[in-house]
Amino acid sequence: MIIVYHKNNQVDSVFDSVTQSNLNCQELNVVRALMLLASAYKERILVWCQSDQKDYLDPEAVKQSLYLKNAMVSFNSTAYLPPQIGYVEDSPFIKVNRKVSYPTWQMSGLAGAMYGFQLLKFKAVLDKDCLDYTLNSIAKLGMPNGLFCYAVPQLLSESHPIVNTANTMSLFKFVKQHYKTRWVFLLALNYMWHEKKIMLWPLLRSLFYRQKTFNTSIGMESSKPKNDEPLPTIDVIIPTIGRSHYVYDVLKDLAGQTHLPRQVIVVEQNPNIQSATNLEFIKSDSWPFKIVHHFIHQTGACNARNLALNEVNSEYVYLADDDNKFDKDLIENALEQMMHFNLEVISMSYLQQGEVERKEQAIQWPTFGAGCSIMKSKYLEMVSFNKALEFGYGEDVDFGMQLRNLGADIVYMPDLKILHLKAPIGGFRSTFKQAWLNDEIQPKPSPTIMFYKLNNSTKYQLLGYKAALLINYYFRQKVKNPFRYYKLFNKQWQQSVFWANQLKKRHT
Repeated sequence: MIIVYHKNNQVDSVFDSVTQSNLNCQELNVVRALMLLASAYKERILVWCQSDQKDYLDPEAVKQSLYLKNAMVSFNSTAYLPPQIGYVEDSPFIKVNRKVSYPTWQMSGLAGAMYGFQLLKFKAVLDKDCLDYTLNSIAKLGMPNGLFCYAVPQLLSESHPIVNTANTMSLFKFVKQHYKTRWVFLLALNYMWHEKKIMLWPLLRSLFYRQKTFNTSIGMESSKPKNDEPLPTIDVIIPTIGRSHYVYDVLKDLAGQTHLPRQVIVVEQNPNIQSATNLEFIKSDSWPFKIVHHFIHQTGACNARNLALNEVNSEYVYLADDDNKFDKDLIENALEQMMHFNLEVISMSYLQQGEVERKEQAIQWPTFGAGCSIMKSKYLEMVSFNKALEFGYGEDVDFGMQLRNLGADIVYMPDLKILHLKAPIGGFRSTFKQAWLNDEIQPKPSPTIMFYKLNNSTKYQLLGYKAALLINYYFRQKVKNPFRYYKLFNKQWQQSVFWANQLKKRHT
């Protein structure tokens, strides 16, 4: 690897770890120096490290963190951009767990690395003044196109760093260059509403910057060759209610797999205590795997999935739905790719008939598919579907956040395709009334959504979401007097917070 030591955006020295000698670099600006080195050493790992952290850099940790050649990593210190970036981005990549390797586009100039040929792809969009700004720009532009970005705590063995932090002017510039123009106005609105600050000059100045675009597809590439090691074992879970025909078809697809599951766990729900199972074929037919069948009278997807996950004893688990349709080599191809690219959690393409997959390459996924994902079973001891979200919304994205906070990335694989039949008897097929249904002031947003936001968002993300909801909801409701609407909205918001906290108390 080629290590560039820098201070105040200027190059101190350049070290070649292969020859164990310093390289002569005439370019002093660290961004331009990295680009020149990328041209000269395309297949090498380029490392940047602040000079005062030289003794703490762990080259072996750098190498291990770049198992994927399409990855970019940096030390997960305090973020360069101020936390107000949460006003405009409502993704899981903002609230970073700095104790684990965490997927995020928020990069740091303190220490980090990527392959030279990957850096060259961003030559046309580089900001050549500030390293931290440039690194965040590369990651923000590259992430939706297949660049895998991580904040990694192992890059430095220990440190007491002085971290560069962007000012408000740089924040507005970044938002204008990397988001749609309307977001700089919403950023200024949030500052005025929540912080009582008028950001007129940063707003006006940001309007003179052009939005950056980057449309290069970055394919996933492993740094290690494929091997012929046997595929790991896998279990499949299927929660179902009232859809026996579809369950039968899913089991048939599983029975035809080129890599068979070890066992399939089916949780059948029927709220009628006097009812009997509709899945007689589980016992009457012959299956090439063990089927664990639970027939219960408690409804709810969270409870059903948790019950099934407790039965898993294979190395991997496929979280399926009861209306999936897939090819015979789905499991084999999925596990082969997970092994080769060292992936721990994937979500697969899950479109309905006639829908077109618009993603061309694997990307880091901001959500999680509860019916189309495969994951390592080792995480099941530490995660579960939160029953506070039962019969609501957000249990799958909450599950994904639990995984990320344990250090597991979620990768969307568009080439692994499952057809979602969208069986007509879908949704919440049992009578359930939420506690707030008869409230005079109906909560806004749904308390289950608020529950997720309170647990998984930063303070600024929550306030930014509130502002966006306030504006968008105005055009969908009947109260057109803006003052009356604002007063009503605040009451609805507080009602949602109240019920979200009640959900938290009940399920803690």
